Amino acid sequence: MSDRIYMSSPDVGEREEQAIVAALRSGWVAPLGPDVDAFERELSTRVGARHAVALSSGTAGLHLGLLALGIGAGDVVVTSSFTFAATANAIAYTGATPHFIDADPQTGNMDVALLASVLEGLAGQGTPAAAIVPVDLLGKVADMESIEYLGRQYGIPVLADAAESLGARRHDRAAGSFGTASVVSFNGNKIMTTSGGGMLLTDDEDLADRVRYLATQARQPVAHYEHTEIGYNYRLSNLLAALGRAQLSRLDDMIERRHRWRDEYRALFDDVEGVTIFGGEDDADDNAWLTAVLVDEAVAGWSASELSAHLGTHDIESRPLWKPMHLQPVFADAPAAVTGVAERFFRTGITLPSGSALSDEQMQRVQSLIREFLAERA
Repeated sequence: MSDRIYMSSPDVGEREEQAIVAALRSGWVAPLGPDVDAFERELSTRVGARHAVALSSGTAGLHLGLLALGIGAGDVVVTSSFTFAATANAIAYTGATPHFIDADPQTGNMDVALLASVLEGLAGQGTPAAAIVPVDLLGKVADMESIEYLGRQYGIPVLADAAESLGARRHDRAAGSFGTASVVSFNGNKIMTTSGGGMLLTDDEDLADRVRYLATQARQPVAHYEHTEIGYNYRLSNLLAALGRAQLSRLDDMIERRHRWRDEYRALFDDVEGVTIFGGEDDADDNAWLTAVLVDEAVAGWSASELSAHLGTHDIESRPLWKPMHLQPVFADAPAAVTGVAERFFRTGITLPSGSALSDEQMQRVQSLIREFLAERA
C-alpha cells in the first residue's frame, strides 16, 4: 500500500464489504435489483425529495435531467463557471450552449446578482435562458432561495448540481432538495461513494419517470425490445447500490470527521497573515467535503503553488481550486459574465487533504509539513 496521502480517498470498511458480499450472494449481480430500489428510497427520505433515480454518475444525472426538462440544441443554459467540467459537459451533451456566471466573492458559488443581470439581458435580447444549473461548491449549498426565485420570475427550471454537497443543508432544507431537480454524485472522492454513481432527486414524478426511462435505453414496456427514441445505459448497478446504502448509514460520521479536519486547518492557519479558509466562517451547514485555503502572496510572502509543491515532494496530494470554465479551451467561445473572482480563486487557492478516511497520524503528518513550510518562510 502506498504511503501517499490523498485529498479525499474512499472511506470504506467492513460494513461496506458485508453489504457487497450480501448483494453478491443474493444473486442480484446484474444491473438493478432490490438494493437499487432501497437506495433510492433511503436517499430520497434523507434528502426530503419524493422521487429518486439511481444512475451511473452525477454527470449522467445532469445530462438526463436536462433532457427531461426539454433542453436541446439552440438553447442557452446558465451555469456556474467555477466548477468541474462535468457540469458544462452535460449541457454540451444536449446540444445547448452553456452561459457561464462568475463566482460570489464570499462563498465561491454562483454570483446571484450577476445571474439576475444575465437573465434580464438574455430575456431582453429575445434569447431567454432555458434553464439554470447552479453548483454547490466544495460542500456549501448555493443561495438556492434566490436562484429558485429568479427561476420562477423568468419561468425557467433550476437543475441543481449538488454533486459535492450531499449531507449539507441550507437553513431548513437539505442539499438535493432544491430546484425542479437536484443531482448528487457518488464518485470515489465524494463525501460518500458507490465507486462511481450518482442520483437525481425531484418532487416531480413525471420528470423522475422520464429520467428512469431514458436511463434504461428508452425501452418501451413491451415483451420484445422496442425503441421509439434514443436512450442511454445510465442506471446504477445493484452491487454498487449496496455499497451506497452502507455508506449512507455512515454519512453523518464521515461529515463530522471532515469538519474536524477543517477546524484543525482553521486553527493551524489562524495566525498566518494572508491566509484564509475558503468559503468563509459560516460553514456549520456545509458537509466540509474539501477544505481549501486562499493565499494572498503579497501578504503571506509565499504562494499557494509553493505550498502545494512542498507537500508534493512529501507525497501528499493537494490541488488548485477549479480552473474556471470560461478559461477552458474547449469552452473558449461560450458566453460568460466575468468579474475576475473565479480567476482569483483559481490563482490563489489550494485544496488540502480533507477525507474522512484520513487517520489521525496522516493528518498530523500533513499539518507537521505545513508548519515546517511556514517556519521556513517566516
